[in-house]
Amino acid sequence: MTQTTTLPPLSGVAEKRLGGRWIEDWRPEDTGFWERGGKRVAWRNLVFSVLSEHIGFSVWSLWSVLVLFMGPAYGFSAPQKFVITATPALVGSILRVPYTFAVATFGGRNWTIISALLLLIPTIYIAVVLQPGVSYGTVLVGAMLAGVGGANFASSMTNINSYFPSRLKGRALGINAGAGNLGVAVVQLVGLLVLAVSGAGHPRVMVGIYMPLIVVSAVLSALFMDNLLKNSNAKGAMREVVRHSETWVVSLLYIGTFGSFIGFGFAFGQVLLVQFPQDFPVPVKAAALTFLGPLLGSFVRPLGGALADRLKGSVVTALNFAAMAIGALVVLLASRTHSLPLFIVGFVLLFVLSGLGNGSVYKMIPAIFNAKARLATHGEADVEPQALLAGRRSGALIGLAGAIGGLGGVLVNLAFRQSFLTLKNGDGAYVAFVAFYALCLVVTWVVFIRPRPSRLEGV
Repeated sequence: MTQTTTLPPLSGVAEKRLGGRWIEDWRPEDTGFWERGGKRVAWRNLVFSVLSEHIGFSVWSLWSVLVLFMGPAYGFSAPQKFVITATPALVGSILRVPYTFAVATFGGRNWTIISALLLLIPTIYIAVVLQPGVSYGTVLVGAMLAGVGGANFASSMTNINSYFPSRLKGRALGINAGAGNLGVAVVQLVGLLVLAVSGAGHPRVMVGIYMPLIVVSAVLSALFMDNLLKNSNAKGAMREVVRHSETWVVSLLYIGTFGSFIGFGFAFGQVLLVQFPQDFPVPVKAAALTFLGPLLGSFVRPLGGALADRLKGSVVTALNFAAMAIGALVVLLASRTHSLPLFIVGFVLLFVLSGLGNGSVYKMIPAIFNAKARLATHGEADVEPQALLAGRRSGALIGLAGAIGGLGGVLVNLAFRQSFLTLKNGDGAYVAFVAFYALCLVVTWVVFIRPRPSRLEGV
């Protein structure tokens, strides 16, 4: 049966909607509305969205840890393992597009419940099949199934974007994404614990830990989240945003930030084992280091959004790409000199900067469409229907950019695979990273910062 939110003055009952807690009237830009209770509803939905997204990221990243359990008894080479870790990134990125539409079709709360329960599929599969002697094809199927965890990000971000006023979007999206990204670090900590306690012979213990958490997350989402009617009216927004050139520019930038974060998160442990085998005779030693970068990168992501709220998203993003190019050069130098401490410092720096860039790039998305709304309404950004249109397009681009950006994780792992096949080290990949970050810096300056009459103000 359809229910209202717990705030009658702020909502109505959306009849003939797929069941459960629909809010008809939602006006976060109205200060009075926000302070009377809208703020409380928004933050409540953010908290439980974060929980589900966090577990989704952990499931998405499972194989970055599971490959550390897969020793000689499994018979897989290092290049094969890079393909295994690239596969969830690819599938998760593709699924982010339909997951964005799913919020509009089913409602944010309803889809959070469904998407959480879908995480049981890859975890149960792994629990059944993963053991020495398993075929490479069977493992790749499991890696594909884990992709559903990465898709949760798009639906969560699209949903939460609609709850907050423009002045708080950078912070809210940064918290939502950063706490979700923490799933990458947490699953590696869980893997470290399992390796230390049970040894490399018991990888299935990991999914046994996550199964009950998935069920708890779905139940809490059902009890405490809401659906926004304004999200259900956004079905045509994706077709609209693909016609804007800024859509493809932002997607490119997100490949450089989020693509780097998730790609390094999936690959870092394996890179350590392959590039510094003498320093990591057992997987647990590598696992003890792999969580640090994703952990710090996740914590600073809200800071990237907050800095973009205070400054301009484009300025923060441009400076960040300059720093990322320097970080990649540090890693290249460490690789050439075989310095493990410098290598780890350089990679941790890249994780932190990719986290900052995630927040600043996502802040640019609503800023772009708000700027277009101001142009269309001669400076009156709140005039309808342009303000509503800006919100719908922002949500659609968040999903699309998240999908395209996630492909960066695939490219990172494939770059490592090719570099190790060709050069027997990662130097080729590090040079490619430097060049790509430099390209993103130039594109950001040309499109959003360079003074010209057609520049969008405030991005």
